[in-house]
Amino acid sequence: MGLKAVLSKWFAAWANRELEQIRHNAVQLQQATFRQLIQQAANTAFGHDHAFTQIKIYEDFKQRVPVRDYEDLRPYIDRVTHGEANVLWPGKPAYLAKTSGTTSGVKYIPISKESMPEHIKAARNALLSYIHETGKADFVDGQMIFLQGSPILNEKAGIATGRLSGIVAHHVPAYLQKNRLPSYDVNCIEDWEQKVDAIVEETYQADMRLISGIPPWCQMYFDRLSVKAGGKKIQDIFPNFKLFVYGGVNYEPYRTRIEESIGFAIDTIETYPASEGFIAFQDTQQDKSLLLLVNSGIFYEFIPAEEYFNEHPTRLSLAEVELNKNYALILNTNAGLWGYSIGDTIKFTSVNPYKIVVTGRIKHYISAFGEHVIGEEVEQSLMGVARQQGVDVVEFTVAPQVNPPHGGLPYHEWFIEFGKAPSDIDAFSQQVDQALQQKNIYYTDLITGNILRPLVVRSMKPDSFINMMRAKGKLGGQNKVPRLSNDRKLADALADYVI
Repeated sequence: MGLKAVLSKWFAAWANRELEQIRHNAVQLQQATFRQLIQQAANTAFGHDHAFTQIKIYEDFKQRVPVRDYEDLRPYIDRVTHGEANVLWPGKPAYLAKTSGTTSGVKYIPISKESMPEHIKAARNALLSYIHETGKADFVDGQMIFLQGSPILNEKAGIATGRLSGIVAHHVPAYLQKNRLPSYDVNCIEDWEQKVDAIVEETYQADMRLISGIPPWCQMYFDRLSVKAGGKKIQDIFPNFKLFVYGGVNYEPYRTRIEESIGFAIDTIETYPASEGFIAFQDTQQDKSLLLLVNSGIFYEFIPAEEYFNEHPTRLSLAEVELNKNYALILNTNAGLWGYSIGDTIKFTSVNPYKIVVTGRIKHYISAFGEHVIGEEVEQSLMGVARQQGVDVVEFTVAPQVNPPHGGLPYHEWFIEFGKAPSDIDAFSQQVDQALQQKNIYYTDLITGNILRPLVVRSMKPDSFINMMRAKGKLGGQNKVPRLSNDRKLADALADYVI
């Protein structure tokens, strides 16, 4: 064991003491965060507009600050992006994280000098938590790869601007820089396929021990490594590869194929980073849910998902949440986002400590007939049946077919790219439909009431989703395929790829 590994164990024990405070004093830490945020932003334009000096308790805050999405908050953000200071947070942002929105086009999320360190600390503590629990630290002595966006930053009104992963690349601790791949030049390649090919060439003979990224794009990297190695498994190419860190999407639909590519069931750490803040990470290998980071400059609010589109939805603080209930996640941050709907839904699996699972996107659902089917339900239904039948799912998405071209009852249309297809697609479809009915009573009522017919599976050609994303200019990086749509835009884009 090298010196870095030895030191990391000591560092991990130190970091775990802070995590113990998060586990056991979450509500108090959230109350302290709330007070600090209100105090620091009191003299900003937003603070003046919403009478922050009169806010003493959370109830005061709810009366003065409405829930907003990006478009609602945009008038303030536009002032920031035009160079005005003290708008949402004291001074100007350190960075603007550039993201792609489905309704807002390009979005610019402020990152402050106070919030940036929290992103780095959370990523660090996710690894240190793993080391502390398992005692496995050898990976820090080898090389690590972070599949991410380009670190080249532009400027907007004098503020450095780029993708979150590219911004974070400038803050990787010095003690990890020598271990880190790809090189800066390769990381700067914008075209994703060229970049993956260059990464393969650069890392093929490296002592790779940790790999991190969004699962579908890591799978592309694994596939191309395997081709270069004449069909070898990743464990044969990187015999010391022991830890896979991921975020951005639910891992379960990708797990079987990734483990098949690697050659064994590798240890994994799930993280929940966003441009708006680093929200949670998996702090134990014994539990897949994520520890909510309650002292990282974010005050959380929660809206019961079924109330989200109400004119006056219920808003809850951490102390008021219930287990196993679907909530829309609302953020108030030390980068100046207030009552901000990030668009995700979560459930609490524990309140001692507060741990969550991400269940989907508040706007990614199907409710063409009032069924309100969510991402968690379709993923669990599909993957449960797939595991039973030994079926390999590469990628999928679901959309409503309200006006079937050949008449008959409407239905949910599932576009699925199989690695290993079911022997009987009709029987497979029926089982997935039954699984979904067990999870969503409204969907069941529509089926039994002859309002909907059972779901229809469309088998897709190999690489359908990659080709579709390529055609849209959204291949790689932080781009993801939506699991659910309430319209036909994505379904229509996939029509030419159906077998």
